[in-house]
Amino acid sequence: MLDDATMIFRPGTAVWVEHPDLAWAEAEVVSSPATPSSPSSVNIVLSTGVKQTLWLVGLANSPCEQAVVDGRKVLPRDTEADLGGVDDMTKLVYLHEPGVLCNLARRYTLNEIYTYTGRILIAINPFAKLPHMYDMHMMEQYRGVQFGELSPHVFAVADASYRAMVSENRSQSILVSGESGAGKTETTKLIMRYLTFVGGRATGDIRSVEQQVLESNPLLEAFGNARTVRNDNSSRFGKFVEIQFDKSGRISGAAVRTYLLERSRVVQISEAERNYHCFYQLCASGQDADKYKLAHPRNFNYLNQSHVYELEGVSEAEQYLKTRRAMDIVGICFSDQEAIFRTVAATLHLGNIDFSPGKEFDSSVIKDEKCKFHLQMAADLLMVDASLLLSTLCYRTIKTPEGNIIKAVDSSAAIIGRDTLAKTVYARLFDWLVDNINKSIGQDMESRSQIGVLDIYGFECFKYNSFEQLCINFANEKLQQHFNKHVFKMEQEEYKMEEINWSYIEFVDNQDILDLIEKNLRAHPRLEKPKLSKTDFSLSHFAGKVTYQTDLFLEKNRDYVIAEHQNLLSSSKCSFLSGLFASHQDDPSKSSYKFSSVASRFKQQLQALMETLSSTEPHYIRCIKPNSLNHPQKFENGSVLQQLRSGGVLEAIRISLAGYPTRRTYSEFINRFGLLVPEHMDERFEERSLTQRILKQQNLANFQLGRTKVFLRAGQIAVLDSRRGEILDNASRTVQGHFRTFIARKKFLSTMKASISMQIYCRGELRVISLSKKEGVQRRGIKPTPNTKSLYRCATTQ
Repeated sequence: MLDDATMIFRPGTAVWVEHPDLAWAEAEVVSSPATPSSPSSVNIVLSTGVKQTLWLVGLANSPCEQAVVDGRKVLPRDTEADLGGVDDMTKLVYLHEPGVLCNLARRYTLNEIYTYTGRILIAINPFAKLPHMYDMHMMEQYRGVQFGELSPHVFAVADASYRAMVSENRSQSILVSGESGAGKTETTKLIMRYLTFVGGRATGDIRSVEQQVLESNPLLEAFGNARTVRNDNSSRFGKFVEIQFDKSGRISGAAVRTYLLERSRVVQISEAERNYHCFYQLCASGQDADKYKLAHPRNFNYLNQSHVYELEGVSEAEQYLKTRRAMDIVGICFSDQEAIFRTVAATLHLGNIDFSPGKEFDSSVIKDEKCKFHLQMAADLLMVDASLLLSTLCYRTIKTPEGNIIKAVDSSAAIIGRDTLAKTVYARLFDWLVDNINKSIGQDMESRSQIGVLDIYGFECFKYNSFEQLCINFANEKLQQHFNKHVFKMEQEEYKMEEINWSYIEFVDNQDILDLIEKNLRAHPRLEKPKLSKTDFSLSHFAGKVTYQTDLFLEKNRDYVIAEHQNLLSSSKCSFLSGLFASHQDDPSKSSYKFSSVASRFKQQLQALMETLSSTEPHYIRCIKPNSLNHPQKFENGSVLQQLRSGGVLEAIRISLAGYPTRRTYSEFINRFGLLVPEHMDERFEERSLTQRILKQQNLANFQLGRTKVFLRAGQIAVLDSRRGEILDNASRTVQGHFRTFIARKKFLSTMKASISMQIYCRGELRVISLSKKEGVQRRGIKPTPNTKSLYRCATTQ
């Protein structure tokens, strides 16, 4: 019997072939090896528009329509696929990369931005307003409807999570992931809107939880979002919103948890990026900017490193007013608002304090008068003594058994200390804002049921990848492992429901890469060290290889409060600022550094998140950014394919491929492949028995027959399609032969009839002429016509 994936591409087979620009291109096989014993070359005919590119990259020997490609890079293509695509990709005849990509592209062209892969929802950002998809009527349509009965939609996922929570009395979670600009935040808003619609508010508060959370968004975005190379409004922190419910299924409270704010962005930004929005908003605020002695962002070291100061179509002055209104809504009093923006302004002035080497060895002094101005402004805004601020930056206190030793630091160390102070102040400020938002929304500490919505950064790979990308990708590895386990569990549940054997299927795990990151492993197959760099290293993640530059790893990983900074800020005359540091004072008996690391703290946060997710029933939404230009109706295959890999969608397909990826109801299978056994089609066989006869007669092994479906291994559907194609080809040739015979015979009979008629006519005319000559006279009424004369001449010359 044939092996699962054994297949010979016969001439005329429609296939997909790997393409450097299109990812996968349509083609047709011209010839292939007679046996599938080895991955031999396949001669293909390329579709219009791709032949020249393939020739240029060496896939073809000349710029013609034919190319010879590696058989391992060719996959079968379904020519009978619905031009509008399928709403659930598990229905695809060929569940592979090009099949998934083509299906999503077809649906996106029709503005069908949602597609299922089993119970996983793929959401492609339309970059256009589609209000009809999210109005009250649409929410009513999906309310209480069985998952999968209606077209794929974010409301269907939200409804399924709510119904499961109410019926099973178990907390749920919805994990929304995707790269920057893919639409995660908007999707999160839609989920909360629907949960508010079905859950209502138990306390009778005029504002719903959704409204309160959404009203806090401008505030979190101002202080936690920034422009990156991929998105003008990228969240540089992870967010987990817990919607809490009472026993009757009514919303009783909510809370916002945040993870890994990118603190290093406060003091360092890359080319084409920006710092956090609040800095630019304050610089454009008019009177407030004048009050804090702020000017254009180009004048500040923390903002001018990238030379990008404005966002297209965005008024920073208007955004500043929105941020202030959001502060009013969440209950931040005017005095605290003033203190917050004083702190933001002080951070900018801190960044303009520079140092020069002092007269003594390893000492530093303020660089010039301009730096003295910014030092004084920072001190005034922080409400601390300027000389104490300067001393804090230029000196360190070292505690020894004999007493304290005050030691000067060099100019580079003073600059590092300045940046550390700025990052510490900003991080504490952000944490305070989150705590204040939670107080405003109101948590239900007695709630036992909740739906958590996770909006977190996706897998990242840039030209330059530093400490932040390592942390983000580590988080994605953790979430991917959780995702794999859930997908594997769903596979097992379907097999169990269909009463087929699934025990031999292996679980696809990425524990090895997690061990590599978390433990001190020096040699590992997923770890590489580039030969041309002493400090870089590469990790092979589930979504691809990433090379990290370690130049600033240690600085970005530091997460301790320097004792001098602690003493300075806790002594501030601003009660708001001193309150941020009042609860974090060091024990005098301990070292002058309260050491911890960003990585260790993030691991603790991530572990708490994973424990929360593990205690809930998860639902997955994978957001996709269709193009890098943020334009509607533009679908870039390569970019989408990379996101499908990064989002774990293709990994879910690989898990499915490990078992039985093709599942068809018996009626669907017989409708497609019944012609393989025409001798049995007129007999009264049960659909299940007929399906088994077809598979046995085609010598296929290792398939499984479930209660309602047949489960086929990878490649088996292609074998059946190939044989079905042969039968259809033979049938078409037979039909063509009969048709051509019919046409030829019809033409022959017509010609023969015409020739006989001509012969009769000619003989008749010749007879008339012959009689006329014989008698020597013309019969009355019979005269030779011009045609008769010409025929006579023609006849007499033969």
